[in-house]
Amino acid sequence: MAYKDEQLNEEKVFKDPVHRYVHVKDQAIWDLIASPEFQRLRRIKQLGTTYLTFHGAEHSRFNHSLGVYEIVRRIITNFQGRPHWNNEERLLCLCAALLHDLGHGPFSHSFEKVFKLDHEEYTQQIVLGNTHVHTILERVEPGFSQKVADVIAKTYADKLVVSLISSQIDADRMDYLQRDAYFTGVSYGHFDMERILRVMRPMEDQVVIKATGMHAVEDYIMSRYQMYWQVYFHPVTRSAEVILSKILHRAKYLFENNYTFKLKPTHFISFFTGNASLEEYLKLDEGIVSYYFQLWQEEDDFIISDLSERFMNRRLFKYTEFNPNQQMNDWMELYRLFQEAEIDPEYYLVVDSSSDLPYDFYRPGEEEERLPIHLVMPNDDLKELSRNSDIVEAISGKKRTDHKLYFPIDLIDNLDDENLKKKIKAILADKKV
Repeated sequence: MAYKDEQLNEEKVFKDPVHRYVHVKDQAIWDLIASPEFQRLRRIKQLGTTYLTFHGAEHSRFNHSLGVYEIVRRIITNFQGRPHWNNEERLLCLCAALLHDLGHGPFSHSFEKVFKLDHEEYTQQIVLGNTHVHTILERVEPGFSQKVADVIAKTYADKLVVSLISSQIDADRMDYLQRDAYFTGVSYGHFDMERILRVMRPMEDQVVIKATGMHAVEDYIMSRYQMYWQVYFHPVTRSAEVILSKILHRAKYLFENNYTFKLKPTHFISFFTGNASLEEYLKLDEGIVSYYFQLWQEEDDFIISDLSERFMNRRLFKYTEFNPNQQMNDWMELYRLFQEAEIDPEYYLVVDSSSDLPYDFYRPGEEEERLPIHLVMPNDDLKELSRNSDIVEAISGKKRTDHKLYFPIDLIDNLDDENLKKKIKAILADKKV
């Protein structure tokens, strides 16, 4: 029997709090899960610094990746025998679903921004590079790893396969909304996934939804909207992300200016210099990063010591609403006053912005074109979701943006110069801190 078709002697299952069970029958999937590159995802949190806001949010990219795999497994089981579904793509879909987040680094998006990295590019490097994952994929058939990389890069020829993992209603979103809701303890992310899976239909270029399932999809989209604003963009989580990114910026600055660390930051040097190898990237996980943060609390440099202590002990920055279009003069005055107070505004006066577009219809030529969700009507015509749903139409194409100004209230309170303290607090009070 070819490795591509090789099955385990008996089905393996992972007990899962969201999907009850994750079922594995393919030998290739079992081997990929056991690979060092996939096991590394146990050491990368799914929600970065969110555990400092919602203490239950300690789940990992490993949990989530298994969940996405399980949803895709259920979808393609339902697709068996339907028009437009090519069962030859089954294992490719399962592998791409399992491996789609393989390239995430520690604290994911915050880490990426500081060092100008792209986790999707790293995912493709892991799939195509000198890794256990690559070896396993090439055993399926020569060139199979390139197919998986193409699906993850959204360049694979069969767009139906891509849409299962990356679209406005995909397995990735369906898992993380429910999983993140479960572990944060909120109710927003829950929707009737079983109903959505039952009404999904394969078409030539994408998954479509049977018209009778429209209300379940409305619920899914509103769940996503609520999760972004109540969980993903929570201002306390963003405060932790601001401090995390400023620690890494400060460490990079100190390294570039020949500061002598008490412990040489060996694991970070290639990131500071911008030439990290794939092997070095894979060695860095959140345990390593937290170890350095723990030690950097003892550094002689006040800024890295103070920021590291804040992060490790959850002594976060305060925040207030901020409109960059109307309040830049206030920000410039605060910047000047912080400098006068010897509180470095580069690290202690930070504007953070978050924005989200919960659903969009097709806008040809625009950046990040989004294929809309289509309903298949009783006469087999396709109709774009927002044309049938008043709820979805109300939020379609509407990008919401939120700005916050972050600062350390304790350093302001401890200023000896009472006049300077009053000036700073007067501006902040005007923003209702």
